[in-house]
Amino acid sequence: IESVYGAPAGEQFLALWRKHIGFFVDYTLGAAGKDEAKKKKALADLDGYRADFGAFIASANPELPKQAVADELIPHVATLAAAIDAQAAGSPEAFAKLQAAAAHMPMTAAVLAGGIAKQKKLAGDSNGGGGSLRALLTSQLQEHVYLAGLATGTALDPKQGPTSAAFKAAADTLDKNSIALSKSIESVYGAPAGEQFLALWRKHIGFFVDYTLGAAGKDEAKKKKALADLDGYRADFGAFIAAANPNLPKKAVADELIPHVASLAAAIDAQAAGDPEAVAKLQASAAHMPMTAKILSGGIAKQFADKFPA
Repeated sequence: IESVYGAPAGEQFLALWRKHIGFFVDYTLGAAGKDEAKKKKALADLDGYRADFGAFIASANPELPKQAVADELIPHVATLAAAIDAQAAGSPEAFAKLQAAAAHMPMTAAVLAGGIAKQKKLAGDSNGGGGSLRALLTSQLQEHVYLAGLATGTALDPKQGPTSAAFKAAADTLDKNSIALSKSIESVYGAPAGEQFLALWRKHIGFFVDYTLGAAGKDEAKKKKALADLDGYRADFGAFIAAANPNLPKKAVADELIPHVASLAAAIDAQAAGDPEAVAKLQASAAHMPMTAKILSGGIAKQFADKFPA
């Protein structure tokens, strides 16, 4: 926000954004204590936040009306509240509900980016084929990391573990993301390529599970084997992508996945050690994925310029 509207606007945004997170914390505490009045108050505060946020955005950008922005945040509040309720109830559905809450945010991003691009007369079309492809892959790849982190964290939780219903639910939710990614590949290269991608992608998730089990058991040999398998996966994935797209060389794609493997492994190690830094390490791992999305979408857009214009 600061990069578009300046430092004062960035500070105002941050204050508003932190405020709404505080209201979600209030809702969480209400859910934990089965305090319906506290939850109701938090939802009322979040409604007030939506109006304030809409007013802030509208004051900076006439392309984004106050009510439209406020209304766009209704699903954000409702879906995240539903996920918190499921967490408080210990429901395995919490993972799927959190994924549903996250799935709305690319729509919010599209609305805000579209309004900013129109106001500032930015080149290209933020909602065009190329921009939409990059945004889709970015959201799906970042979701992959966070869902993988939730799954590994559940597997490493002594109260849950890799045989628990919670882990199965987390793994199933992660697999839905894998299927969605495969559908994105299928939309460009066809069903056989989508199936091949899905098999490869699921395979690498299995190697991360092996690494997690090694970390849980302090089995360095198992961890080392998993990392070797992930290196093999990187080469296989690079070969798959290069076979489909000459703009994306095998080694370049394989090398692009090095930080993915290293950063997610570091997050898993932190989870296994009970280190509070695990959350920050997972965020750092997710922060690499927009770069991967940029490389993949750029190569695809170059290959199919008519279908994915800038």
